[in-house]
Amino acid sequence: MNFSEAFKLSSLLCKFSPDGKYLAACVQYRVVVRDVSTLQVLQLYTCLDQIQHIEWSADSLFILCAMYKRGLVQVWSLEQPEWHCRIDEGSAGLAASCWSPDGRHILNTTEFHLRITVWSLCTKSVSYIKYPKACQQGISFTRDGRYMALAERRDCRDHVSVFVCSDWQLLRHFDADTQDLAGIEWAPNGCVLAVWDTCLEYKMLLYSLDGRLLSVFCAYEWSLGIKSVAWSPSSQFLAVGSYDGKVRVLNHVTWKAITEFEHPTNINNPKIMLKPAADRANPKIGIGALAFSPDSYFLATRNDNVPNAVWIWDVRKLRLFAVLEQLRPVRSFHWDPQQPRLAICTGGSKVYLWSPAGCVSVQVPGEGDFQVLSLCWHLHGGSLALLSKDHFCLCFLDSVEVGTAGGQRGDHT
Repeated sequence: MNFSEAFKLSSLLCKFSPDGKYLAACVQYRVVVRDVSTLQVLQLYTCLDQIQHIEWSADSLFILCAMYKRGLVQVWSLEQPEWHCRIDEGSAGLAASCWSPDGRHILNTTEFHLRITVWSLCTKSVSYIKYPKACQQGISFTRDGRYMALAERRDCRDHVSVFVCSDWQLLRHFDADTQDLAGIEWAPNGCVLAVWDTCLEYKMLLYSLDGRLLSVFCAYEWSLGIKSVAWSPSSQFLAVGSYDGKVRVLNHVTWKAITEFEHPTNINNPKIMLKPAADRANPKIGIGALAFSPDSYFLATRNDNVPNAVWIWDVRKLRLFAVLEQLRPVRSFHWDPQQPRLAICTGGSKVYLWSPAGCVSVQVPGEGDFQVLSLCWHLHGGSLALLSKDHFCLCFLDSVEVGTAGGQRGDHT
């Protein structure tokens, strides 16, 4: 592995462009765009205030910069550096901002979720969508970019509306059979919409594109319910992590659970156990993170009761494949987009990589203690951006598979 020098960074805002050619990083109120292959600075954009969110357009031609405190969004063009767009939501405020799949419309959610404003960069027209629900994940686009599902709350009831992204016309509108809808997400193939209820009630609902209720899944009652959800890239499986420390994997034929993955707390080192404060909101228990490998063969999970461990499950054989024990709590993990290779960071100065062949830990070089708080993969899987509080660097990986030895358990220091 090779590492680049460290570059300045603010608020962990660092993202590869969708086409993999560029890397954008924020330093307070500036956006620095670099060429991924040479790391040379291509563009430097200066915003009106400190940036709190950045996002590339799908075609990698524009960068959206949101300044929530000021209610402002600025958009910059890579092809025409002198062009830029400024959107001021004024007294309505700004709670969230994102691109539409075509990269030519911006969706701004106002404070208190009063409405969503759809701004067109091409025609400068404005559309309004009422009643967006303030929830964990209230907007979901199909992968082909044709449809948007929106969670709504009106007349004290939950609803879901499906819009056509080409003209923002309403395609379907239906009631959601939830007490307090917590999130929605399309399957990668765009055929099924998963809708889940508040953590106070275990309920997973599956809807078709035309709003038909396909199935309802409830694993248990009278206890905290769903905490995390992940579709497999193949759309054949839906993994549902819950507060009871289990992952249920639903299949796409019957929408019933084909297995339950339990996460026992009696692993080797008792010092890494966490005693949750059950009398506080959002207790650190249950399955807090889920991720399928790009080939859908493996599922990585983290049980927040045991924050120092990552479980890796073999989805084909429905069994535990490996447990990776760390000395520090796992902050995040992400799969290589091109192969079953998992990168893990724990807030220390090392990055950890696992593949079916084995696992390695690599010290991040450089002066001082580079604490890796987050990471993101390049589109082609050949490099990783490692993010610390004030800096980032790139880690370039060899094309060969990580590790040389197999095993069911890996202990990382």
